[in-house]
Amino acid sequence: MRIPHGRVTMMGSESVPVGIDPTKPSISRVYDALLGGKDYYEVDQRVVEHLVETMPQVDVLAKLNRAILGRGVRYLAGEAGMKQYLDLGAGLPTMENTHQVAQSFQPDARVVYVDNDPIVLAHGRALLEQDASTRVVTADLREPEKVLAHPDVQKMIDFSQPIAVLLVGMLHHLHDSEDPEGVVDGYLDAVPPGSYVFITHFINEGPEAGPVEESFLEFLGTGRFRTRAEILRLFRGLELVEPGLSYLPEWRPDRIVRDKLTLAERLMVGGIARK
Repeated sequence: MRIPHGRVTMMGSESVPVGIDPTKPSISRVYDALLGGKDYYEVDQRVVEHLVETMPQVDVLAKLNRAILGRGVRYLAGEAGMKQYLDLGAGLPTMENTHQVAQSFQPDARVVYVDNDPIVLAHGRALLEQDASTRVVTADLREPEKVLAHPDVQKMIDFSQPIAVLLVGMLHHLHDSEDPEGVVDGYLDAVPPGSYVFITHFINEGPEAGPVEESFLEFLGTGRFRTRAEILRLFRGLELVEPGLSYLPEWRPDRIVRDKLTLAERLMVGGIARK
């Protein structure tokens, strides 16, 4: 992967949204850079360059995660009939955003995006200013009580009806000390039966994962590769829908999947489960 110079958003301090420190990398901006976006700073570009040194196909991994988001929401809206979505750690808007996919099946679907990066709020408001069924909230997903009590969440989401809780590519950015299982429980305890949780996560199933994890932790500060057993515990007490916890390309694929997956295709798994 090559990150082209000249696409980095460095327009001067007056253009930096309030609350953003352009000297510290951001998960959402690094992800944006990996997806080929343009809303990132030089510090984020350096992180990507370091990640590429360890794993040249790290951008492929990001795109696989984005692709399963679309397929997962199509399942939730099209097959499960879900009309409410809490997208936690949503990141910067790009192609096939959650509300666009959900509303193509359920026109009255309501979506709340949650992210702790103020740049997400700035871009999200511009994108969604004409969409009364969607909100963007600046909050920390590690604090379920505060997120759930946020006025926009309370206004948009009916907690007496099933809700889809999305934690796509996020829980591996929580350290063990931040209790990712407890975070999941905090949201699922608040939603009624018939709700779903959608999780994707870095997986440690071979020696190749170690150097990639070290690179994430060193240059981004997060990126925990957990075992399959550890990831399955995030779904404990829930009913995994077919095909269960799977490598990203193998979860309800919309194209032919090769018998032998590449390294990038084997570094993340995903699944959706019903409460």
